[in-house]
Amino acid sequence: MAEMDVSDKGGHKKGPGVKKAKKGSTRVDMTPMVDLGFLLITFFMFTTTMSKPKSMEINMPFKDPNQQVKNQQLKESCALTVLLGSHHRVYYYTGIPTETAPPTIKTTYFKPNGGIRDIIIAKMKEVAQRKASGELGAKDNVAVLIKATPNSTYKDMVDMLDEMNINEVPVFAIVDISPVELEFLAVPEADATKP
Repeated sequence: MAEMDVSDKGGHKKGPGVKKAKKGSTRVDMTPMVDLGFLLITFFMFTTTMSKPKSMEINMPFKDPNQQVKNQQLKESCALTVLLGSHHRVYYYTGIPTETAPPTIKTTYFKPNGGIRDIIIAKMKEVAQRKASGELGAKDNVAVLIKATPNSTYKDMVDMLDEMNINEVPVFAIVDISPVELEFLAVPEADATKP
């Protein structure tokens, strides 16, 4: 049992006619206070929620197993392919490449001016103008195909998905990169690793 002793041991002298008052010892029992402290500590330990890991939620569309999937063709004028490379480089090309006509790959970054956001906005304006002129139907929208190279980072993928949300791109998909596209990127990626 914890105690606190407060007794007067000083040599205080009093006069001959003054009676000395009897002083009792002041004792404070600290045991209930210690018990209360441990009780509060255990209470807060058990009732505190552990911090949950922060993750980005991806809402996946509902797929009905009974419904047959229609194979939708992507129009070349609506397609924009984005290739995520090393050193936060973003390669892109428009249209759908063929074996006879390889794509013209251009390079940009995730930067405020002249970056991939400006490319996406320009493509969306182009498709909107073609819709207005009647070249494209009302259901034709910009479709961005996102392909990550083995040297790209997770941060680049998250940044690219953020760009899709910021620019409100109606159709986008994460697709595996083809060996042909990796061959196209061999020279630009080699230049990126040089000092």
